[in-house]
Order: sequence, then C-alpha cells, then structure tokens
Amino acid sequence: MRATRKRPAATAAERRFTVGPARAGERLDVVVAAEAGVTRAQAQRLIAQGSVLVDDRPRTKAGEKLRGGESVQVSIPPPQPAAPRPEALPLTVVYEDEHLLVVDKPAGMPVHPGPGHSGRTLVNALLAHCPDLPGIGGVQRPGIVHRLDKDTSGLIIIAKDDEAHAGLTRQLKERRVHKTYLALVEGRLSPKEALIDAPIGRDPNNRRRMMVRGVEGREAQTRYRVLEALPGYSLVEAAPVTGRTHQIRVHFASIGHPVAGDSVYGRRPGPAPRQFLHAWRLRFDHPITGAELEFEAPLPADLAEALDALRGL
Repeated sequence: MRATRKRPAATAAERRFTVGPARAGERLDVVVAAEAGVTRAQAQRLIAQGSVLVDDRPRTKAGEKLRGGESVQVSIPPPQPAAPRPEALPLTVVYEDEHLLVVDKPAGMPVHPGPGHSGRTLVNALLAHCPDLPGIGGVQRPGIVHRLDKDTSGLIIIAKDDEAHAGLTRQLKERRVHKTYLALVEGRLSPKEALIDAPIGRDPNNRRRMMVRGVEGREAQTRYRVLEALPGYSLVEAAPVTGRTHQIRVHFASIGHPVAGDSVYGRRPGPAPRQFLHAWRLRFDHPITGAELEFEAPLPADLAEALDALRGL
C-alpha cells in the first residue's frame, strides 16, 4: 500500500513595520489594518488573539493609542476553509452602530447554516450587510452571540467586532441580557404568574429534541406572566432566566401547556401557520459604551392576525 503524503500545514504570514510620525495618536487597530492590509475587524481579532506585538510585547487593546516610532509585528493566520457566502436577503435592522446591530429575524429563517440549509440564513444576510463581519466569533457563525429557533421570529443581537462579541458573550453568561418573548400556549395557565424551574437535557431517544431531565439536565428557569385569556389559549410573556436550547417550548410543554402550533413539542395545530413564539423585547448594556439599550419588535402579521381571530375581531 502506498503511503499517502500529508500536505504541509499552512503557516501564518508575518507583517513588520514601524509606526511613522503621521500615525502618532491613532488607534492600534486602525494602524494594523492600514499597514498589514487587513480589514479593521480582522485587525481587532488579531489583537484580541495576541497576534500583534508592539516593541516585542503582545498588545490586546484595539483602542490603544500609538505614539509613533513603535516596531509592530503582525502574525496573520492562513485562510480558513469554506465560510458562508454573503446573500442580499431582506434584513429588518432595528438598531445599528459600529459595534453591533439588533435585527428582527423573520420566522422560517435559520440563524446560521447547518444540515439541510447551507444558504438563505441570517448569517448569509448579515455577511452581505456587514462586509467586515467574517470571522467575528467564528468562521461559520460570524457575529452570532445567541440564537433563535428557525420558526421563532423576533429580536437577536449581532456583534460587529471581537470586543463587542466578548462583551455580549460575557453579559449572556452573567444573565444580564434580558429577553422577553410573547407566546400563545394551549389552555388556561394557573397560577397566572410563576417561575418554571426544571433542568433541560437532550432527549436520549431523539437527538433533535430536548426534554426536562431532572438531575441529568442542565439548570433551566423561565418566568412567565399571563397577559390575556383567550378561547382555548393563554397569551403570555415569557422571560428565560437561562438560555437552553428550545427552553421556552420545552418548559411550557412540560407543564401541559405547549406553545400553540409547536410541531415538535405540541399536540395539535395552532391558530397561526407556525409556532406562536416571538422574541418581543430585549434589554442589555452596550458592550463598549455601557449605555442601557432596550428594544421591542411588534408581533409579525401572521401572529397578530391569529390573535385577532381568537379575539373575534
């Protein structure tokens, strides 16, 4: 048998330069982008990774001001394999600045490419909207700091640089990103306001499903409040304390009140053409400025029409 010959691993390219007097007082990421021939987002990522040396010492603050005369070395890693392609898809941007954006995702759009949907995802649309986004937080999921299920509509935060990505990820881990959903669930809920505290894990018989798993699951908590009682249903606001996969859907199904129209965890078709779950409100601190940001996305037409029909309007 002939031995196969391994291709040598690609090595990082190096760029060396001295900061000229004309660039004195400029930010490190701005200078690296200009002198090393990379985008500013890529420069920020290289700095955060410790791939930029200033006078032989790694610098990790993209906003550091240079005085001029410093010797800078930049190690640029080899190109990564296939990444999602930009696609000019409709995108409802609720808020945008140089560090992040908040998008109102439509139902039916996956957040990122995966088995069965290599294109027409939120990531594909974002890459067309933000050319500097590739690689922020990962090649396959650039900018993504949290997810929404494919058939769940509503607000989602996107990081546009590594510093914002790290700050938002930290806030999510510390449970300082407050998300509130609107959900229509089957039946009448009692009590009208409560905390569902039930650990969630993957269903051992179906890897695509999650379930309440007691000691084998991960901590999961969802607060809810009934907003309106309707024929056969309850309209609730649900605030996940934790962020487990399918958490709201699993929790309401576990107490006998599945989300209306949920084909995975529900029992019957709902009044809307899809599961009635919408990421309604979002509150968090800006990862760079610290300012409190709060947003609200109205119910999309399909869910609003279903509610009106239940109300007899």
